[in-house]
Parts: sequence; C-alpha cells; structure tokens
Amino acid sequence: MNWVAPIKDDETLRKFKEKLKTMDEKYYIMFEIGVGTGMQLQEILRLKVKDVRDRDMIEAYIGTKHIKRTFLFPEELKQEILSYTEKMDPEEYLIQGYASSKEALSREQAYRALKNAGRSIGLTSIGAQTMRKTFAWRYYRETGDIYYLQNLLNHASPSITYRYIGEKPNVEVVLKKLTAEENERSRYALLNQNGGKERISRIRDMLGDLEKELENPGNNDAFYGRADCFLNELEELIRNYEQNAGK
Repeated sequence: MNWVAPIKDDETLRKFKEKLKTMDEKYYIMFEIGVGTGMQLQEILRLKVKDVRDRDMIEAYIGTKHIKRTFLFPEELKQEILSYTEKMDPEEYLIQGYASSKEALSREQAYRALKNAGRSIGLTSIGAQTMRKTFAWRYYRETGDIYYLQNLLNHASPSITYRYIGEKPNVEVVLKKLTAEENERSRYALLNQNGGKERISRIRDMLGDLEKELENPGNNDAFYGRADCFLNELEELIRNYEQNAGK
C-alpha cells in the first residue's frame, strides 16, 4: 500500500486539478471541496446540491464519536459550485455516479478517478485522503496553527497531526498540552496506578533492546538509518524538555 501524501507543490496541484477537470468536472468540484474545506471523501459524496449551493459554510459530523465540525467555503469555491450546480435540482446529489444514474458517486469510483489523475502526471502517493491532507498541509503552511488542525481532524495529539501532513514536528508544541484541563488529566494519568512509571519502564526496556541490536551483524543499513533517525528525534525532544523544564 502506497503512502498517501498531501500535494505540496503549487504547480503540481494545478496540473492535478486540470487533469481532473478534463476527466469530468464532477471530479474537479469534488476535489476542490476537499482541498477547500478539509471534509472527508465520504462526507463530500453524501452532499446534495441544496447543502452547498450559495453557502458560506457547511456542518458535518466526523469520526466514530460524530464530532460536529464546521467547514468554511472560500469565496472562489462558492462561485465554482454555483456555476456547476446552475441547472441541477436542489435534491440531487452534488457528485453523481454514472451518467444514466442520479445516485451518488461511489467511493470506489472517486478513488479510481483520483488515482488515475495522479498516475497521468506522475504522482503515485494519491488516495482517498489526498484532498484532506492537502487542505491540512496548506492550512498549516499559511497559519502554523497545528492545534486547530488537531481539533478539526479529531486527532489525539499534535504529533499525530504532524505525521498526517508529512511535516517535522515542532517539539515545543508537541511537549505542551493546550489547556489546563489537559494538564490536569495528564497528572492523573501519570500518577494513577503508577501509569507514568510503567510507561517510562517500557521506554527504558525498548532502548535497552535497541542498544543490544546495534551489535547484531544481521541488521542491514536500513535498520541503522531508522535507529539514527529515531535517536536524533529523541535527543531533540530531550533537549527541548530540559530547556523548558519547570516553565
């Protein structure tokens, strides 16, 4: 399975959109909504014309906890949707499947369209999450606000969000909780039933195993590359923690 990555290069993003438009305008509109709002593919495919026509925003429920999120429509996207839906019935699905059917485009059809468009311009890291990851990465590039994205994407921590958008974590952010309530929960989690000591013990054991593996002649160069990257990240976290201890 290929890693799905955001499209970070503006020119590549433009070419990808143009390819979708030549394939079928519905794919282009689908993608524009995804990269413009951060909505998940399955949420977009459930939209009807009345949900988006001449709207400034749309509300959707995401994740297994059905957390309510509000997605904003940029003005340019509003105008494109208005033009696309000009002759459509408000009750119709916005992104329809086969020409002879009024049913919504299936997730499999959407996935194939995205993959084919990517393959045609040399992109292999394309998948169902491409739109959302591209939205998230572009938002982070413009604002640097990883906490907003963490909340929007319903991630448990900023470090997960950094991995999601393919960015190196800002360790100062990763080592801080957002609210006093989160800090209080952390105190309870670490002190209750020796939770913190058990986690430290597991980390200590893992580092001990890694130390032993360094002398294993059966390991290839890729192992040492991963170990070096891991130790570099760990050392950076330790330095940052020491510098901010007690703050």
